[in-house]
Amino acid sequence: MMETDTSFTEVDLKPEKFEELREEVEKYFCMLCDKEMVHKIALVLLEGLSTACVDNTTGDIFRSPGTVASDMRKEMLEFLTVRCQSFIAETLILGGRPEEELDDQPSDIISDMIEDFTGHKRNLLTKVSGWMLSELREDRIDDFVQEMELNSFWLLDRRENIARNLLMVVDCKNEYHCQMKFKSEAELEQHRLLCGFRTLLCENEGCTATYSAANAEKHDSICPFKMLPCEQKCSEILIRQEMDKHCITLCPMKPVNCPFFSIGCKATVPKCNIKKHFSDDVRPHLRLALIYLHKGASADNLRSRAERIEQESVDRLLGIQSVRSFMDAVKDLDSKHEPFKVEKNHQLIAEDTVKSPPKNHLAEDTKASTSKDSPDKNTVKPES
Repeated sequence: MMETDTSFTEVDLKPEKFEELREEVEKYFCMLCDKEMVHKIALVLLEGLSTACVDNTTGDIFRSPGTVASDMRKEMLEFLTVRCQSFIAETLILGGRPEEELDDQPSDIISDMIEDFTGHKRNLLTKVSGWMLSELREDRIDDFVQEMELNSFWLLDRRENIARNLLMVVDCKNEYHCQMKFKSEAELEQHRLLCGFRTLLCENEGCTATYSAANAEKHDSICPFKMLPCEQKCSEILIRQEMDKHCITLCPMKPVNCPFFSIGCKATVPKCNIKKHFSDDVRPHLRLALIYLHKGASADNLRSRAERIEQESVDRLLGIQSVRSFMDAVKDLDSKHEPFKVEKNHQLIAEDTVKSPPKNHLAEDTKASTSKDSPDKNTVKPES
């Protein structure tokens, strides 16, 4: 006779038992959230409370934002609880949330809810005056935010706990929180060690930033305290926030204009290679110096003269590292050659001849005419 397996009974198969099993399985689920998004919502909560308190007491001589802050915080949290319940109903049960609203970030959704709350709390004076558009309103909201932070009225860690709960409600696409579920606490703990939403502390010395593991690469790419090699390829290793200052001030590889820029050299070289540039480009610098000394002359006019100086005295110019000394040396070498003249082309000479007849011919004609028509003043006229 075959033995019957009695490990399962009818009681085990009842629906109630399945429900208990499901609850047991779902008991161990990960509730880790994106650190950056939680912090952003926490900031929205404090700014929203400040806005509601300021708008509710503006123009009231008997109340100030601080006197209503405690009650206003309680009302705001109750309002958010109700709104989140309706959000869940519309999103998960009725499916009535617009697609564009589902694309919003959780912080934007919570901000919209808080804006609705602050709109209900504005007093009559705030609604009918131009207060909503005034810069004074923004200043007072910012001032009251700072006042609450200084007085530790609503501590950041408490706001972040509330922000986590709100985030898990409005993050319908599960982009900013983990919803992994496990059968035992041991499995859950093992998962948390590797969860992409676990909080990490930046390891760069001097940085106190915390972020979710999934954003580690993002933070690493912008961390101001990360040690990096110089962007201009010098030997220095320095933190990111000092990179720009180093590159434009102290870096030996900083690109600079050639000192001969004023006479036509357009080269840009690393600061530490200026001496090498002087030596490597002594011939081009010689040609530029000659063009500068002989105003109006072209490189073609001066080519043969430059070649003669190069052949005879280029070694004298190689060791010079000063523009002024170089120019003085070139001027001295140039003076040892015959005076330089720019030759005009024949067409130009012909045009000058046609436009302006020789000055001596014109003078001779004038002199002849004068001698014929006018008697000499020194000649004595004979008496009649």
